[in-house]
Amino acid sequence: MRPFWHIARRLLKRRGMLVSAMALAFLSAAGLGIGLLSLGPILEQILHPEAGGGLRDLAEQANAAGGFWHVPDGLVQILPEGQFNSVLFLIIAIWCLTIVGATANFLHQYLSQTLTTITIAEIRRDLFDHVLRLPLSHVTGKGSSEYTSRIIRDTAGLEAGLIGLLGKSVAQISKGIAALAVAVIFDWKIVVVACFVAPILGVTLRKIAKRIRRGSQGSLAAQQDLLRLASERIQGLRAVKTSTAESTAGEQFEESNRRVVRNELRMRTAKAMSSPIMETLAIFVLGSLALLAANSILSGSLPFERFLLSVGALAVAGASFRPLANIVNDISAASAPAQRILDVLGEPVEPEAGAALKRHAESLELRDVTYTYPGAPVPAVQGVNLNVEFGEHVAVVGPNGSGKTTLLSLVPRLLHPDSGQILIDGVDITGVSLKDLRSQIAVVTQESFIMHGTIAENIAFGVRHASESDIVAAASASCAASFIDALPDGYNTAIAEHGATLSGGQRQRIAIARALLRNPALLILDEATSQVDSESEAAIAEAIRGVSNCTVLVIAHRLTTVLECSRILVLDAGGVVDCGPHADLLARCGLYERLIKTQLVAVET
Repeated sequence: MRPFWHIARRLLKRRGMLVSAMALAFLSAAGLGIGLLSLGPILEQILHPEAGGGLRDLAEQANAAGGFWHVPDGLVQILPEGQFNSVLFLIIAIWCLTIVGATANFLHQYLSQTLTTITIAEIRRDLFDHVLRLPLSHVTGKGSSEYTSRIIRDTAGLEAGLIGLLGKSVAQISKGIAALAVAVIFDWKIVVVACFVAPILGVTLRKIAKRIRRGSQGSLAAQQDLLRLASERIQGLRAVKTSTAESTAGEQFEESNRRVVRNELRMRTAKAMSSPIMETLAIFVLGSLALLAANSILSGSLPFERFLLSVGALAVAGASFRPLANIVNDISAASAPAQRILDVLGEPVEPEAGAALKRHAESLELRDVTYTYPGAPVPAVQGVNLNVEFGEHVAVVGPNGSGKTTLLSLVPRLLHPDSGQILIDGVDITGVSLKDLRSQIAVVTQESFIMHGTIAENIAFGVRHASESDIVAAASASCAASFIDALPDGYNTAIAEHGATLSGGQRQRIAIARALLRNPALLILDEATSQVDSESEAAIAEAIRGVSNCTVLVIAHRLTTVLECSRILVLDAGGVVDCGPHADLLARCGLYERLIKTQLVAVET
């Protein structure tokens, strides 16, 4: 359970709230203990009416007898006389203590819930921020569902453990200790039984907790797979329906769901055993105490009313300690998500610090760059050399799998080359500030990133303090303004998740507008116009051609886009086949000629 306690230390960040919550729990428990102690005089009055007198008489007799307890004289004078008045006084005092204890208990739970909620929110934020700073290859390799599961599901499991620790266990333990202390005051022999039972209880709960932790780990992994499968199938619902694969998807979900059930059921025995074990031990404790009490009563050393008070206080202590089994279960189950959270937080992030990088104004150079995906038998990019002058537009073409996207992903350091250098204005980007590098680069991919929100929010994403006029200008440059203006709410129109309410071309034009709003020094277009019509593509190409102070690298599947570029880089199997203007390549490069005929789509007329 070390991972859980490691994260639980975050509660100490707000020591004032934590100490207040615990103090209120002990205040509530103290009220319970005092209330139990006051039952002694009540029983004395009820069971021994022939003794006469009231609380004042009892206090004076106690002071006269000497001993540990001494009632202050001022308090003795205000105590009531007479048996009925004494009982009434004590009952009213118990009522007042109950109100104070209930208020303290409410405030304890209130502060505990607040502290736990705030702490879990901080952990979720730290997890999300950490994942955002992880290397792209690392996140895509494991899958987004894994990290989403840890940010959402694992923190929820951890929250249950923290609530059990702070909100429930403190309250129950403090009340149990108070009641146990009262029982000891009435009859110290209970200490003997408690000292005998406590180690047995601790060992038993430890074994149960270990089994629950193991089951929780398997359950979280299975639920993560279930989340991934459900997310993939629902996002790809169009393909599922058109492939008539509903039954296949249902069978896959059912199999994954069964794995979740199997892992959940692994914990059922341990969880089901905890309460019966606690109850069984309680019966043995009560039986042992009854034997001790019977012997003391028969020998005349223990008055019967003290025996009743002792057993009553013990019953209250048992009722307070009984929920601890379930609380221990919650804390044990929270250890697995705590470990998974710590695993993510321990993953190395991208090195953001580095030397300052001035805005790109001279050249972009690739020197013998090679990159191999983890586990791949051959490099995706091998020995690429390229020199691009600032402001130049260069197209990258090649067969599928030739390394085009991989090559351009190396420029903003989304991937890191195994060997070779990438230099901007003669500076190796490996050692520069990641913020300085990426702040001057804009990337538009074939799969446009569109989030739930307004159109204006999507265009301005990543650009702080963008004005309305800047957003409109970027939309106009990307040919998005025409369809945006036709919408009822214009730029304030809400977009569904993943841009489901927009066409593919509309999504891409918004993504291009977002890129242009950044005023980049280096613009990377990876099949960015693949889903727009030829008229829009021509307009976008004209807008990009008119962008000043910007180097453009473009992967395109349309001949018109390629022809807009001054040079064309031809890749095959990760290596450079040729590079030059369209006419020169058409005359000397057989691969480029085949690409023109088979892959590069001519503009429609």
